[in-house]
Amino acid sequence: MRILFFDCFSGISGDMALGALLDLGLDQQALLNELSKLGLNDEYRIEIKKGTKKGITGLDVNITVISHVHSKDHLHAGETDKHADEECCHDHSHHQDNVHHEFHHHGSYHHSHHSSGLERNFGQIRELVESSGLSRNVKDIALEIFERLARAEGKIHNVPYEEVHFHEVGAVDSIIDIVGTAICIDMLKPDIIMASPVHLGGGFVKCQHGIFPVPAPATLELLQGIPVYSRGFMGELVTPTGAAILSTLCSDFVDFPSMVVEKVGYGLGKRDYEIPNCLRVCLGESSKK
Repeated sequence: MRILFFDCFSGISGDMALGALLDLGLDQQALLNELSKLGLNDEYRIEIKKGTKKGITGLDVNITVISHVHSKDHLHAGETDKHADEECCHDHSHHQDNVHHEFHHHGSYHHSHHSSGLERNFGQIRELVESSGLSRNVKDIALEIFERLARAEGKIHNVPYEEVHFHEVGAVDSIIDIVGTAICIDMLKPDIIMASPVHLGGGFVKCQHGIFPVPAPATLELLQGIPVYSRGFMGELVTPTGAAILSTLCSDFVDFPSMVVEKVGYGLGKRDYEIPNCLRVCLGESSKK
């Protein structure tokens, strides 16, 4: 049985998940070819490069949003020139380092993306994905992650999930992180996906709505039923996007599964901490019959 295991010793954000999965040896050009089926190539640039965190080498995924329209109607209050996961209250993001999402996703972000482009709500994202040339399996995986995220955000902010218009859910960088992750999962075709208990971090982050505790409300909403912990580390390690990916994909949470590890990949965050800011994924065969 083929196992894919997410080792979340330093949390998880959308870009970290995408980088770690690619670092297993997947064809990067094949990923880019699939992403082009969304028809968003003129809205973003993606850079995938090797990097290190505390001596650990992995892949750093950077998504830069190309803003064709700069209007206050397309920005959240408090949003800044992105950068910062994925994200204060949003994912992670790692990309979204906006105040709401920049910190969300990286309030202590793990990511670096410039998000100030057009935002879409969940209904628009669903239409975008469904009308694309992506495979049915990729569409199903991506839309389940998006819907979980939208429902969590909608519950926290008392907005119908179809109308959730948060940066975390609708910005192009988040779309690329989530759809890219779905494409990678489809390429790998694991029989089961598992994860470790999730390191949350701690403290407070600045978001669109003010100062929020870590984990951000949407993140904690998504992590219900999942084992989590904090070691006193001050910073946001898990973004809503990262939490949505885990809660959607993973069927079990264990310290480490009984498996023969064949490949290991690392996805790097954008910030530097006293612990390695990266996500580790392992692919292999179950050692149990």
